Amino acid sequence: MTDTSDRSLRDDGTTGPSGGPGLRSALKQRHMTLIAIGGVIGAGLFVGSRVVIQDTGPAAVISFALAGGLVILVMRMLGEMAVARPAVGSFHAYARLALGPLGSFTIGWLYWYFWVNVVALEAVAGAELVRAWLSGLPLWTISLALMLILTAVNMLSVKTFGEFEYWFSSIKVAAITVFLVVGLVFVVGLWPGAHDTGGVDNLTAHGGFLPMGLGPVLTSIIPAVGFFTGAEIAALAAAESAEPGRNVARATRSVVLRVLLFYVGSIFLVVAIVPWSSDKLNGGPYIAALQEIGIPGADTMMRILILIAVLSSLNAGLYSASRIVFALTREGEAPRGLTKLSRSGVPRRAILLATVLGYVAVVFAYVSPDTVFSFIVHSYGAVALFVYLLVALSQLRLRGRLEREDPDSLTLKMWGYPYLSWFTIGAMVVVIAAMAILPATRADFAASLLTVVVVLTSYAALRRRRRAQAAAGLDLKSD
Repeated sequence: MTDTSDRSLRDDGTTGPSGGPGLRSALKQRHMTLIAIGGVIGAGLFVGSRVVIQDTGPAAVISFALAGGLVILVMRMLGEMAVARPAVGSFHAYARLALGPLGSFTIGWLYWYFWVNVVALEAVAGAELVRAWLSGLPLWTISLALMLILTAVNMLSVKTFGEFEYWFSSIKVAAITVFLVVGLVFVVGLWPGAHDTGGVDNLTAHGGFLPMGLGPVLTSIIPAVGFFTGAEIAALAAAESAEPGRNVARATRSVVLRVLLFYVGSIFLVVAIVPWSSDKLNGGPYIAALQEIGIPGADTMMRILILIAVLSSLNAGLYSASRIVFALTREGEAPRGLTKLSRSGVPRRAILLATVLGYVAVVFAYVSPDTVFSFIVHSYGAVALFVYLLVALSQLRLRGRLEREDPDSLTLKMWGYPYLSWFTIGAMVVVIAAMAILPATRADFAASLLTVVVVLTSYAALRRRRRAQAAAGLDLKSD
């Protein structure tokens, strides 16, 4: 395996200007804008936030703000690298330049593992939603159908992916914007009939703002970071757009508004409208809030919106998993057969790999929910945080090299470098350590750590194989 960790930063040979030979620059500015804005709005926000609220109380706002802060800092780091080297393509390549083959192999396969799991989990969640309308169909058939539909979308062309994601994101952004407006009007007491129930009393009326203490606030950062995952897809997709550097810069600058408004703002409204201890949250935090406000048909409307969010996550998951594997194959860190592209410039084999393994995970959800699928659910918990940690370490290393070799390329800089870079790394280490120590999250940490160990072991095995092949080649030449 060739070590490119010392490759000059002026050599962007990792990929071509459109993300690599054969990949098309088919994503337009409107695609990139909506992918960037809507990327963080997923089923995790609409459904998964219930767990964080029930575990932390109104202080869920703090958990989401802290998690969002970490994501904002990591996205700024990623933006700095992507704008300086837009032709490199993805953060897998930045890790290779900064940390060497081990870093790129680890971040690439962990990110791939995360999205394959997301594909499976979203397919299961989507099937549950659809079965509410089609109760006669088995869940596994609905999951398969959803995955096949989005697989077909991804296999047609990157433009097709972009169009579907554009409309998915448009609907999600419009819906969450309406919720923010309606929720704010209700809280300030201007909604008809809200004079008796509006206000923010629910933030302190049911055991205080921190009813469960500070511990759950810290551990809830883990799932919250997972909900934010998707913010970085704009950087990954920029390699298949006409102006990658410009598009990444826009996505990076807008992430602050996206995180604060869509997540922190909407979660604040939910816990202000609905008591955190209410059983109504079991049906979904946003459904509960809309029902509390008195919106007719809130249940049906939110189910449709959540299904769209699920389909969007499936679409993005298949795209992300296939593109990171494609990048891995370029460096010999994945089977070469996965590099084959269709006439439209799509890595179809890489997409099918994610689909097949995602469906295997779906099967385990029904035949072995308490063993194999339970491990899958737990094992991806901290993986996103491990990936972000490697992104931060890459930026810390590359920034110094860029300042020495090509300072003019640093047009979008990380704030407060190197202090905020070190702070971000330290904060993520603290959260991971807390996850390992606290009983409530120890199982998730152990499963996630096992995933990392498997990836590292695979890298060691690949290195041994390459060395053996190199030695065999030398022996043949000497003969």
